[in-house]
Amino acid sequence: MELTGKTALVTGASRGIGRAVAERLAGAGALVAVHYGSNDAAAKDTVESIERAGGKAFAVRAELGVDGDVDTLFAGLERGLAGRPLDILVNNAAIVSGKLDEVTPVEFDRLFAVNVRAPYFIVQRALPLLADNGRVINVSSGVTRIAFPETAYAMSKGALDAFGRNLANQLGDRGITVNTVAPGVTETDMNSWLADEPDRGNAVAAMSALGRIGRPSDVAAAVALLASPDAGWITGNWLDASGGLFLGPRPQAG
Repeated sequence: MELTGKTALVTGASRGIGRAVAERLAGAGALVAVHYGSNDAAAKDTVESIERAGGKAFAVRAELGVDGDVDTLFAGLERGLAGRPLDILVNNAAIVSGKLDEVTPVEFDRLFAVNVRAPYFIVQRALPLLADNGRVINVSSGVTRIAFPETAYAMSKGALDAFGRNLANQLGDRGITVNTVAPGVTETDMNSWLADEPDRGNAVAAMSALGRIGRPSDVAAAVALLASPDAGWITGNWLDASGGLFLGPRPQAG
């Protein structure tokens, strides 16, 4: 995969899946804008990791889900791009909710502000900056195809799925592809219970066709595939990147 000369914005890129995506795209030659909300140290570490590996990146701080978030994000992005267009946009930043009876109206609104409203208006603002034949990749979740206790979170990701399909149809005339990547259970801070409850993690791994929990690098590889020049004829798709989680009963040995 060759992305030399390309530029990319990855939201929520200081940790977890976002960091792995930023490192993967930078490793292929792209200049990556590492967006983050508040953790300066984590963002700095991500940028330095990319630079140590020979890549190019710069950090952009902007808390999403608040008034002026898109203005703040794009002020930093355009400053870092220094007049260059944006080739790849990865909407990865998200927060998770509690279970159905735990979510308050304030938490619900915050969840949708970050997971749905922010990607919508980031794309809206990015359109003049996005290069023709560019890429938009939204990071959703496998919870949109299964019943999930964190209902509000699943709802927000379902909205992102619908956004991707509609956007692909609207941007096709410019050759811009829009696709959605849906991870399953992945080793990130959001799933810290994996370290605290190893038996539960092993049970989830056993429900995967590939027999293990996902890693951020697994999802980053799927995003990189859709960001590559070879993916120019793939748009409007929802790509399951869960390792075959919850496909059904696995065959018994013997």
